[in-house]
Amino acid sequence: MYLRTVHAENSIPVLRQLILNHPLGVLTTAIPHASKRYPTILSSHIPWVLDVKDATSETELGILRGHLARPNAQTKSMIEHLESKGLSNGSVLEEEVLVLFTAPAHHYVTPKFYTETKPQTGKVVPTWNYAAAQVYGKARIWFDSKAPETGAFLSKQIRDLSQYAETSIMRYDGQEDRPKAWQVDDAPEKYVELLQKGIIGIEIEIERLEGKFKMSQELGAGDREGVVHGFEVLESDVGEGIAQIVRRRGELKDAAANK
Repeated sequence: MYLRTVHAENSIPVLRQLILNHPLGVLTTAIPHASKRYPTILSSHIPWVLDVKDATSETELGILRGHLARPNAQTKSMIEHLESKGLSNGSVLEEEVLVLFTAPAHHYVTPKFYTETKPQTGKVVPTWNYAAAQVYGKARIWFDSKAPETGAFLSKQIRDLSQYAETSIMRYDGQEDRPKAWQVDDAPEKYVELLQKGIIGIEIEIERLEGKFKMSQELGAGDREGVVHGFEVLESDVGEGIAQIVRRRGELKDAAANK
């Protein structure tokens, strides 16, 4: 990830929150295979659970937990690689893995929004605003469906993920007119056990976490206001979301400059 100083987000809590708010991450592995049965580079979209012992910590990176379908080529690639090294269930891949998280509010930025610079010099070009976090670490793979450790990991994983998504994302808390959260135990036990055999578990201890908010904060105040106004008049949810973040990021930049 290219990180200009003005765009870099160095707050670990902010990056953790981005992951919590938008837990669908793209897992990328780069595993060479002598057999050439699988591409070296593979990616999969996976919803993750982020475990953090102390939510108030300014430095704790946390652990990601997820699962993949067993027929997935990326799953087969990881299992084959571990077995070729004589490594058993619950072993850690030698190669570093990457998980990319992107906030849903991203958008093309037209030079027409730059109401200060465009009329004065015309030296403006289009760009794209977005926010993202990248996780790097080593992945532990739980792939033996008959092993009790795999069953325990997957059972906890799917229950924690469902509970988080139902309550924190869907806001199904059963309060007032809100429905109650769906629970894994609402499904037939044998059905869940059958589906669980079709997935593997992945656990990543985060070794490096970096991110950026590229939200026009490098611009002068006049151009930033033009960007905010331009997105607001789009009258779309994404436009409104971008406008709010641009305004907030601009305020943070100005506050830092005035210290």
